[in-house]
Amino acid sequence: MGTNNKEAPVSVITGGAGFLGSHLADYLLGNGHEVIALDNLITGNVANIEHLAGNRKFHFIEHDVTEYIYLPGSIDYVFHFASPASPIDYLELPIQTLKVGALGTHKTLGLARAKNARFFLASTSEVYGDPLEHPQAETYWGNVNPIGPRGVYDEAKRFAEAMTMAYQRYHNLSTRIVRIFNTYGPRMRPHDGRVVPTFIVQALKGEPVSVFGDGSQTRSFCYVADLIDGIYRLAMSDCAEPVNIGNPAEMSVMDFAHTIIRACGSESRIEHKPLPEDDPKIRQPNIDKARELLGWEPRTGLEEGLQATIDYFKALVEKNEI
Repeated sequence: MGTNNKEAPVSVITGGAGFLGSHLADYLLGNGHEVIALDNLITGNVANIEHLAGNRKFHFIEHDVTEYIYLPGSIDYVFHFASPASPIDYLELPIQTLKVGALGTHKTLGLARAKNARFFLASTSEVYGDPLEHPQAETYWGNVNPIGPRGVYDEAKRFAEAMTMAYQRYHNLSTRIVRIFNTYGPRMRPHDGRVVPTFIVQALKGEPVSVFGDGSQTRSFCYVADLIDGIYRLAMSDCAEPVNIGNPAEMSVMDFAHTIIRACGSESRIEHKPLPEDDPKIRQPNIDKARELLGWEPRTGLEEGLQATIDYFKALVEKNEI
């Protein structure tokens, strides 16, 4: 673990048993990296990485990254992906969300500095809050309610970005920041409260599909394989400023609900529920920077991505796991 064989770069992924962390582990292993995944499993799931058991280049350590991190040997990259990342999670785990954004970022930056490794922060479109600029470019500073219920996540990520830039400027640490927009795909948690798994599970079970408000709020959905490709390109690039990675194809939540009902072959009806406090009304990335600097844009069509995601959840439903 953390060997000094420089033929294989060594990458640490915090939140490595999570939705995005596990897909990143697959991608890095496929590109010749040795991977050390850290996760305290409060929202991660070892089922996401069980297919990697026996892979000699993959190592899993159950660890809370808000505590001191000791890893022997050389490390080339530290990918900080640990954090509750859905409204249900950060409303139920507000202090843990703040701690992993603050203390977890501090500990992982310290690890990267000690190992002279490149640090990569998984930030979020939530740093833009309920945006007054549309679409959102990296130059936009955001419209965030710091004391609202969602503020624990928004401000944790904003603080994490500030600390990452401070380490870059003060310690001359090599850092990268990605602002991730709505992403979907296999390994999402069925009941994490996000739109895609919620709608799919409800549609597959023939239950009413829960649309908050009138459904006119918009989201832009990026398939996970496209996102991870963009993340890897950014990690290996010379771009030290934040970069949006997401799909600019915007659609209303109501249209998305109908799309999923059709794709699932379901007869579910729409059920309206009250709009949560500070829920963003619009969300669409400006990806000009990613196109220009990384040569990246999403390539997976919604129909293709949804089918792979629906197949994943259908298997869980058939096994009575949800």
